[in-house]
Amino acid sequence: MTTRQEIDIERPTLDVAVLATWLGDRLGDPAEPLTAEPLGTDLGLGNALFELRRGDRVWVLRRPPAVLNDKSASNMTREYRILTALDGSAVPHPTAQVLCEDPGVIGAPFLIMDKIVGFTPGFVLPEPFASNPEHRRGIAEAYVDALVDLAAVDWRARGLGDLGRPDGFLERQVARWLAQLDRYRLRELPELEFVTEWLEQNRPEMSAPAIIHGDYSPFNVMVAPDLPPRLAAVIDWDTGTIGDPLLDLGHLLARWTEPGEEPILQEQAGGPDGYPTRAELAQRYADRSGRDVSALPYYQCLALFKLAVILEGTYARKRAAGVPDAANMMAELVPRLTRGAAAFARGERA
Repeated sequence: MTTRQEIDIERPTLDVAVLATWLGDRLGDPAEPLTAEPLGTDLGLGNALFELRRGDRVWVLRRPPAVLNDKSASNMTREYRILTALDGSAVPHPTAQVLCEDPGVIGAPFLIMDKIVGFTPGFVLPEPFASNPEHRRGIAEAYVDALVDLAAVDWRARGLGDLGRPDGFLERQVARWLAQLDRYRLRELPELEFVTEWLEQNRPEMSAPAIIHGDYSPFNVMVAPDLPPRLAAVIDWDTGTIGDPLLDLGHLLARWTEPGEEPILQEQAGGPDGYPTRAELAQRYADRSGRDVSALPYYQCLALFKLAVILEGTYARKRAAGVPDAANMMAELVPRLTRGAAAFARGERA
């Protein structure tokens, strides 16, 4: 099981004086001092986060990590575009304030957004959610409802017509991720050949295109701290695009653990008891969105294959830096993901 202590991510620093000079009067009174504190250092977040304060106002600065597994990752411009396009929609999200595309300012492009009041339900749940099964069920249903709302956003009307290439989206997935894997592949992964062949042979007709998050899970949402259970925001939009929204549902449910199951990645915070099943969440999505979810195993398999490729980049980078497999959590985690993908393909996990 993944733990906070096992995660080792290189983290950049932030030159606050340089940032303050660049910001000028974009955020508050430049005569007031600007401070910055790192956020999320115990959660293994790929992108670096800093809490900015000026007077009584608070924001979050988000920038790519010090090292990218692939040059296509952590696209701040993409994230800023999606966040601004979602303004006024039913999708809870941070309000973006500033985008800087010049890496020369702090060492990488960055965006600044309003800070969200809430918690990330990845590892633990606070009260009143931890001890109440109905509240945990409410959180899980809120995960699905946000995906339904996201898939309903008119992305063309909101200026995202050129964000992605929805035509042929599913047809490109296997080749696209295998090409990325080939850039750093060091070892054979179990079931990989079966998974990729199965995905190519069992590709469904694509669901109507929509904005997709690209890495949707309890680690990339924030829950409001009070009742009723609801999301305060969906966060981390740097891999978002226009594509098949059922892939977001696949990302969520492929990682979902039910009582008695071995987690593929990380069981829900507090354990799987009290949460809806994968089938119940899929049915809720289908009922509320009107979309056909009968090919969900394909999307679950694809989601785990994609995640395995991304995390294998971390394995390869650490291996190249001399980290032995015994100290590299990806050495065991990535093969678990490819085996999990095969389990969904074979119907061994539903």
